[in-house]
This record gives sequence, C-alpha cells and structure tokens, in this order.
Amino acid sequence: MTLESLSGRYIGKSSSMISISRFLSFSLVFISLALLVQACSVRYSFTGTNINYDLTKTFSVENFFNDSGGGPANMGQLFTETLKEFYQRNTQLELVRSNGDLQFSGAISRYTISPQATVTSTDPNAPDRAGQMRLTIVVEVEYINMANEEENLKRSFSFFQDYDPRNTSILQVESVLIEEIFENIIQDIFTATVANW
Repeated sequence: MTLESLSGRYIGKSSSMISISRFLSFSLVFISLALLVQACSVRYSFTGTNINYDLTKTFSVENFFNDSGGGPANMGQLFTETLKEFYQRNTQLELVRSNGDLQFSGAISRYTISPQATVTSTDPNAPDRAGQMRLTIVVEVEYINMANEEENLKRSFSFFQDYDPRNTSILQVESVLIEEIFENIIQDIFTATVANW
C-alpha cells in the first residue's frame, strides 16, 4: 500500500467524521431551539381571551336598569341583551339565568347631552348656537369571577358620540348613537374582564 493511498483513506475517513460531527451539532442546535420555543410559548386563544374553560363554563347577566333618568325606556334592556350577545359571540361560555361562573350586574348611571362647540351667529339679534352636541353614557358594572376572586371588579365604563344639531335632532340619531356607544362600552368591559390585553 502506498503512502498516497493511505493518505487518501485518512482524508476520506476524516471528511466523513466531520460530516457526522456537523450533523450532530446541527441536530443538537435544532433540538435545543425546539425545546426553547416550546418552553417560552404562550397559550393564546382565537378569541383573545384568558378564560380557562376547564374551570369557567358559564356566565350570567342580571338586568341592567336605567338609573340615569334619561334616554329611551328600553335602554337598560337593550344594554343587557347586547352584553349577553357579545359574550356569546366572542367566548365559548354558556349563558345561564343566574349564578354563572362569571357574573355581570349593574346599571346605566348617566345619560347626558351637552354642547361641545359653539357657532357664532352672524345676526346680532340671534343667540350663538351649539355646533356640536355630545351624548355621553356611563354604565356601572360589577363583575364576579367565581373561579378567581382576584379578577372581580366594580367600576364605571363610559363612552360618547357627537352629532350636529344643525342638521339633525337627537330623536333622529339617538338609537344609532346609543348602539355605537354600547358597542364601545361592552368592548371595554370585555377587555377589562376576560381579554388578554
């Protein structure tokens, strides 16, 4: 056997050992990364909630009454039904009449219409008028989480919408404004009670 053939064999063995060594190194790095990713993973749900459905399966909503002294007669009922529908649509919870794992109660405590911008009249005999009016609604909410009492809360949620009284009256836009305000308030309640953010 010549020296040349011996060196060729040695080089061949050496390159195959290097290939195996590289393969093992890459495998080790890949496995380490996989374990690291799994260890650092966060559990998210598609609805963006932090509800543990093993412990929390139901929710209940008491009737919200209108204690504000303003607004349409059915406003409390409208809020109650809209809140129920929102949680049914955005969670896997079952709505029950009372004593749910999550419980909501409260009242509409404020309904006010106030001027926001004044328009000066060109007629010296005519008074200045409001160019923008604001409808504000405040809802007091008590939230009880039977699985985790630390998440219980009792607080006010409010939102407003503006309209132009020169083009329309409150009677023409009231139902639309209330609907938009309720949507925003309920989204805020959802965020404060069961959402991840």
